[in-house]
Amino acid sequence: MNKSLQHANSHPPDAKKNSPVRAAVASMAGGTLEYYDNYIYALAAALVFGKIFFPESGGVATIAALATFAVSYVARPIGAILLGHFGDRIGRKKVLVFILVLMGTATFLVGCLPNYAQIGIWAPILLVTLRILQGISVGGETAAATVLTIEVSPEGRRAFFTSFAPNGIVAGFILATLIFLPISALPEDQLLSWGWRIPFLLSALVTLGGFIIRAKLEEPEAFVEAQKEHALVKVPIVEVFRSHWGSIIRVTFCSLAFAIDTVIKVFALSLATGVYGIPRSTMLWVLIVSHVCALVTQPLLAMLSDRIGRKPVFIAGNVGCALMIFAYFGSIQSGNVPLLFLTGFLSVTFAYAAINATYPSFFAEMFNLKVRQTGMALGLQLGLIAAGFAPSVYTALTAGKPGDWFPVAVISAIISILAVLTALTAKETFRTPLGELGKPISTTTPEPVPALTGDRS
Repeated sequence: MNKSLQHANSHPPDAKKNSPVRAAVASMAGGTLEYYDNYIYALAAALVFGKIFFPESGGVATIAALATFAVSYVARPIGAILLGHFGDRIGRKKVLVFILVLMGTATFLVGCLPNYAQIGIWAPILLVTLRILQGISVGGETAAATVLTIEVSPEGRRAFFTSFAPNGIVAGFILATLIFLPISALPEDQLLSWGWRIPFLLSALVTLGGFIIRAKLEEPEAFVEAQKEHALVKVPIVEVFRSHWGSIIRVTFCSLAFAIDTVIKVFALSLATGVYGIPRSTMLWVLIVSHVCALVTQPLLAMLSDRIGRKPVFIAGNVGCALMIFAYFGSIQSGNVPLLFLTGFLSVTFAYAAINATYPSFFAEMFNLKVRQTGMALGLQLGLIAAGFAPSVYTALTAGKPGDWFPVAVISAIISILAVLTALTAKETFRTPLGELGKPISTTTPEPVPALTGDRS
């Protein structure tokens, strides 16, 4: 039995159906859709939704709109538990396909919603409902894609192949921003009446492309073998808290680092355009250029973590973000466009990219096969709640002095340092064989305990 379980955790010899390249491509394609949908919502929340869904909110309309963006982050842990459960019980691929369809449908329907003037209070209610469905979908996406990829990747290259999941996130943001760029340049009346709907309706095309790619995937052979040996657990959420509670705490606190991302993409965008008068097109191009470059640096930084370890790269990225957030806000206040491009480039393309490149492998390697998707998804999404509420909290914090960004930068830096301190407590796993991940430190059995049980964290 032990030999069978160990074989279930080993890298499959036949890589034709489950090659890491195919898994990485599918991971990136699906992630592109998921986060295209997520980011067009974020951009619309920052620039449009306050006026069309909360017109009677007066000065707090933007805060109300950004709060709807944050609502999905509350729903994400629910999605992590539900989708993680089925991913650890019935298969990674099946859940990945379901996630894609759920997100695509919810996003398309947002584009069909009537506004407040047409149906009153039902408009924001329906908006929040669809946003919750988006949150449930996103709650399982990254973990499901990462787990499938890591279970078919060769040792010594796990971070590289799993880095294409966050590359999909970046590509989704680039696609969303490129589509929203000409839309945001429309006259105000056209933007608010029909223009904002176009990016949401176009999600149908992205959904179709991602579905075709993911439908061709196979379940990882490691998972299939474990399923055949009846080595899976009936309730992964119970098992993960029993045997991997330390890893959940680590992933949760390390995930606080992602608050920087939403501060840059949502709060800073709203601050720059609404307070300092920087054109929307300028800010969107700053974000586009820095993220396009991140598509190159993230796989390279992931390769570096395959050579020197997950922790050094992840920690360096957080320290860089803690420092660069001050420079980025300072450049917004100065209105110096070249400096804005430079600080945006350094913040996103190097500092945040180091976090993005390493967290999939770093987090997933803390768990064993039978709870890997549930554990990673839950810890990640619990931490991301802070990221979701960061823009609306910071907007409220600066309500009296909208141009005073310094407290926001200080809080963001503190969050990054907290992620650093948490990462220091984690075990380095870049040289640990797949079958040993999540293995307990000791066991009472005479034989080595298979990697499907226990926790070493």
